[in-house]
Amino acid sequence: MSDSVELVSISEIASVIRSKNAGPFELTLDIIFKSEQDYQMLKGLDFFTPELMASLYGVSPDTVSKIVYFDPACAVKTTMMRVVPSGGPGDSDVYGAQQHAPLLGLRVPVTRARVLEG
Repeated sequence: MSDSVELVSISEIASVIRSKNAGPFELTLDIIFKSEQDYQMLKGLDFFTPELMASLYGVSPDTVSKIVYFDPACAVKTTMMRVVPSGGPGDSDVYGAQQHAPLLGLRVPVTRARVLEG
C-alpha cells in the first residue's frame, strides 16, 4: 500500500463549515474536520493562509487578522474584517451566519491509502 494525494471538496472532510460575527466589524469562519488525519495534514501544510482566505472572499490578505488551528477539536478558525459592518447600510447578513458559502467550493489535498497491484 502507498499513500496518494488527491484534491477533494472541503465538505467531504469537514463535519462543520460555518460563519458568525465576531463583533460588528469582524467575521469568524470555522471548519471542524471529521478526521484528525485530514486536519493534521492541512495544518502541516499550513494550507489555510491569509492569502487563501482573502482570495476566496475577494478581499486583501491584510483584512484576515487571525488563523488559528485548534487541535482538541480538529478545527481551524479564521477571523477577518467584515466588508460591511453588521447592521450597516448594505449589510445582507446581520449575524454573519451565511458568509461561509465561499468555503464550500474550496478543494483541499488529502492523503488516501491505495493498494498497489503487483
